[in-house]
Amino acid sequence: MTKATIHVAIALLFYQKHVLVGWREARQHQGNKYEFPGGKVEQGELPVEACRREVMEEVGIDIERWHVSDFISHEYEDIIVNLHIFHASLQPAQLAEIKQPWRWYSREELGQLNFPKANQFMIQKLQWPQRIKISEDLNILSSLDTDQMLYWRVDPTSERIMQLAQCPVDQLSKLIVNQQFWSHLNELQQQTIRTIHLKQTQLMELKQGDLKSGYRYLAACHDLSALIHAEQIGCEAALLSPVLATETHPDTPALGWERFKQMAEQVQIPVFALGGLRAEDLHYAKRQHAYGIAGIRYV
Repeated sequence: MTKATIHVAIALLFYQKHVLVGWREARQHQGNKYEFPGGKVEQGELPVEACRREVMEEVGIDIERWHVSDFISHEYEDIIVNLHIFHASLQPAQLAEIKQPWRWYSREELGQLNFPKANQFMIQKLQWPQRIKISEDLNILSSLDTDQMLYWRVDPTSERIMQLAQCPVDQLSKLIVNQQFWSHLNELQQQTIRTIHLKQTQLMELKQGDLKSGYRYLAACHDLSALIHAEQIGCEAALLSPVLATETHPDTPALGWERFKQMAEQVQIPVFALGGLRAEDLHYAKRQHAYGIAGIRYV
C-alpha cells in the first residue's frame, strides 16, 4: 500500500543565539514531542507562503523576509513527510507579540529535547561547535575535540584536492572550506562538507537567494555592515575579527571586547570571536555575546 505524502513548512526563528520551540499535543501526528513552528502546505500554496501563514497563526508574528534553509524527506511507518525548512531572525520589538506557550531554547539545549525523528538533521545543523580551529594542516581533522570544527584555509590546488580525497568521508562533516575550494570538489565531497566559509569580499558580492539550500554558511566579517549583510542574505553564523591584536596581522587595529559585543548584539545569528584568542578565553568570550571562538594557534 502506497503511503500518503504531505508537505510541511517549518520555521526556524532566531533571537540572541536562541531558537523558538513549541510542544506538539498528544492528538497530533508525532504528538507529545517538541516542535518548531510550521504546518501543512495547503493546495495551491507555496511552501514559503505556508511558512509565513503558519507563523502568523501559531506564533502571532508576521515575517516577510525568509531564507530557504533546507528540504528533508522523512518516511515514517504511516506517512512520508516532506519538510520545507526556512529560517528568519526576529527583532526585539516582535518578542512581545509571541503567543504562549512558545519558548526560547539555546542551540545547545535543542539536543536534549525530544523532537520527531524527521527533525534530527535540523537539530544537528543548528548546533555549532564552540571552537573553530583554523589551519592548513588537514591531519588535525582526525584529532579534533567534540566541540571543535576545522576551517581548512587553503587554496584549491590539485594537490590539496587530492589530499582531501584521501580523507575518510566520516570526518568531513567537521570540516569547513571556503566557497571557492568547495566549488572544485566532487559531488560526494560537496554533499558531505556542509559548512561553507565566505571571505568578506565574497560575502559582499552575494544577495538574498544566492546561498545554496542545505548548507551552512560561515561569513568572515570585519565590520558591522558585513555582519548585518551576512544575516540579511541568510548566513547562519559569522566570524568577527580581529578581537585582539594578532601575530599574523600585527598592523590591523583590534576591535576590542566592548566593540565586539556591541556589534555581535545587533544580529541574531551565532558570532564567533576571532583574533588573538586562546582556548581558555572561551568562557569570557561567551559573556561578551560570542557563541564561540576561532583561532589559528591556540584554539
